[in-house]
Amino acid sequence: MTAREETAADTVRQFTVGSDDDGVRLDRWFKRHLPQVGFATVSRWARTGQIRVDGKRADPADRIAAGQVIRVPPGGDSPDKAARTRKPLTEEQIALAESMVISKDRAAIVLNKPPGLATQGGSGTFQHVDGLLDAYADEGPRPRLVHRLDKDTSGVLLIARTPGSAAFFSKRFSGRSARKIYWALVVGVPDIADGMIDLPLAKQPGTGGEKMMVDKSGEGQPARSRYRVIDRAGNRASWVELQPLTGRTHQLRVHMAAIGHPIVGDGKYGGPDAFLSGSISRKMHLHARRLIIDHPDGDLIDVRAELPEHFAASLEQLGFDEADGDALEVVLAKPAPDKETKKAFAKAHAKQIRKERRGERRSRATGAASTRKPPTKRGPTKGKGSPKPVKK
Repeated sequence: MTAREETAADTVRQFTVGSDDDGVRLDRWFKRHLPQVGFATVSRWARTGQIRVDGKRADPADRIAAGQVIRVPPGGDSPDKAARTRKPLTEEQIALAESMVISKDRAAIVLNKPPGLATQGGSGTFQHVDGLLDAYADEGPRPRLVHRLDKDTSGVLLIARTPGSAAFFSKRFSGRSARKIYWALVVGVPDIADGMIDLPLAKQPGTGGEKMMVDKSGEGQPARSRYRVIDRAGNRASWVELQPLTGRTHQLRVHMAAIGHPIVGDGKYGGPDAFLSGSISRKMHLHARRLIIDHPDGDLIDVRAELPEHFAASLEQLGFDEADGDALEVVLAKPAPDKETKKAFAKAHAKQIRKERRGERRSRATGAASTRKPPTKRGPTKGKGSPKPVKK
């Protein structure tokens, strides 16, 4: 819910905090809803008591809660902080944006991104999903990207509709609780039908970060991918299900090429060997088929994206039945632990070792005490403090 302005902008303003802003910092709230007010102005207003939350003075670092009322003084607009005006979308762009929608609700819009359309802009890239998000605004906040797909990869792409849902979904993606299932056609047939690829990745030198490679030194970023063969066309090609358990750039493409089975159409990592002869399309055959992720309302988003034309045609030509892929029992691999999880595990492990060592020391001490000989009784001895013998 967007902050609601209750008075005119040229006087003292009051905004009611919406549910999507519950728990955010006050300065972050200003950045979301009043971007034309600079941080220096917000800090000055806070120091002089002009910003109030439920009538009380507030600090920019304070966290606000849904339902609270923020008092904002008039003015404060910075010319260099004025909201950017975007070029209106054309009818063709709006039609493209609408054609990609699989489903939408108050928190998310799920798209089926076509191959060849970039997720975000870049050098020489002018048509991209991020540039089409105004088509989904509906007079509310502009939707936000929370994850990405490569330009030539098709399939499920989730868009957050509000700042609050963006934070919610981003946490699920970064925490690896979101489960992504891809379909791919690969050259040849893996020897192991159901396997795990655990190879660290790093940027390939001299490519400006545009290309990744397996880091044989072991110092690259950890990367794990699970694959499962759905069907095979002799020894020529196979149809596989892929699950990235980490989120490295081009991870699935690099991993499949590294085990000798590049994705069909991926000349970047498979070279000339990545293309099949005959009428099989030379386009990339990598598709984000399914996404399973928690919803802010407590439900579960479980959505599938239809295959692009070239991928569906290739399956048919190779004798594969699309229904076989969906009929497989869903086996979700355990995601790779993040840094915090690893740290907590290491801490618990060290604590357990210390506990066991203390137990060992106590056992040794108890055992030594039980085997010690009891002291024998001795008569008086000569020496300092001993009674002298009596002469008779």
